This record gives sequence, C-alpha cells and structure tokens, in this order.
Amino acid sequence: MSPSTHPERSRVNVLNNKAERKPKLERVKKTSSIMFGVVFPNRSFPLDISTFAQIDTFHWLLDMNTFVGEAYDQVREVCIFLLNSYTLPPDKALAVYIQSPGSPFVFVGAVTISRPSAVLSLPWPEPGVPGDGGNLQLTADSQPLSAKIGVSVEDLASLPSLDVVAEKRIERLAMKVGENLFNFMQSFCGVDGSKLVVPMDILDRWFKKFQERAKRDPEYLKGFAL
Repeated sequence: MSPSTHPERSRVNVLNNKAERKPKLERVKKTSSIMFGVVFPNRSFPLDISTFAQIDTFHWLLDMNTFVGEAYDQVREVCIFLLNSYTLPPDKALAVYIQSPGSPFVFVGAVTISRPSAVLSLPWPEPGVPGDGGNLQLTADSQPLSAKIGVSVEDLASLPSLDVVAEKRIERLAMKVGENLFNFMQSFCGVDGSKLVVPMDILDRWFKKFQERAKRDPEYLKGFAL
C-alpha cells in the first residue's frame, strides 16, 4: 500500500481539509472581545471594546450620554483601530456609524486589515432627521433618547468606497469655505442694477480674517471639515 492510499493518512487529510473550510467569521467570533479600540482626539484616553455595549457577536454600541451627555455634537472626530492582525478576514470591515437622537444610523467610515486605523469625522445628522447613508439596525428604538456610535463587522464589498467617504469630507469642506466667503462678501457688497459690486480687495480681506481666526481658535478649521 502506497503512502498516498494509506487509510489513516487519508482520514487525516480529510479532517485537515474540513478544518480549512470553516467559515472565516469563526476567527472573528473568537477575537471579538479584543477586536478594536477607539480614542476621541483631545477628549479621551484610548478606550477598549469594553466601553461599548455588545449587542451581538458582530455589533457594538457606545451611548454618547455616558461619555459627553447632550454635547455629543461637539465630538467631531473619532480614531478607531484594530488591536491585532488576527481580528478580521481580508474581505471584512469594521464599519462605524453615528446616530443623533431620533435619526437613523449614518455610515462614516471603516477600518480593515489593510487599513487598520483611521481618524473619522463625525458629521452628526440633525436630531430626528433621516440621514442619507446609514442602514445599520442595532436597536428597536424608533426615537432613541441619546446619540450613539455603532460599530459593526460587515462585508467589505457591501460598504461605500472608503475613497468616496474621503471625497465627501473634502466636498463638505469646500462647501463650508465657499459659504463662509459668500457670507463675508455679502457684508460689503453693493448693488448696481442687476449686479453685485464688491471691493477689489475683498478676497484679501476675507483670507486675512480667515487666517487670523484659525490662529486664534484651533477648533475653527475642524468645523469646516465636518
């Protein structure tokens, strides 16, 4: 009998093949208790997963009432990071959502094995006003009493492109800077028939004021990025 047809060796090979076919998420289940951590820049020390309430194996919630109370909309960024390289398969992502009181969850970004950490902007939706990108369902509450951050293990292919998320952030920045310039110009413009007339140095004056404000208040520019 040749080694390749040995009954005992064949049985071992079959068992090995079965082990290799176990679902990838079994690894996630075993490591979910040490999967990720977060830190709120300038507001917190690193927080581990125990800070979140675990809804099930793949979903967690952080109630912002326990963190900052009603001032949740002043928390404008969160850094989320994987704690080791064994927590997610390559085709999975750890997605992050935010929810204002009365609004649905809105997707704000994700981390993956190839992108194990990220600083995400938190553009909190208006309370009670539906967002335009979230479909996460973690609770049965139709009118939640507090803001929340949700974290979910999801298929990477099912999420919006992480590049699209970055592009939306740039778009919001451009829109807010443009709005700021427009409001400044309105304060100095005159009307000549059907035309608005502004001083020739209006852009220089606006930019100088913009720079001075940014130097006085480091948080000022962050408001434009959200």
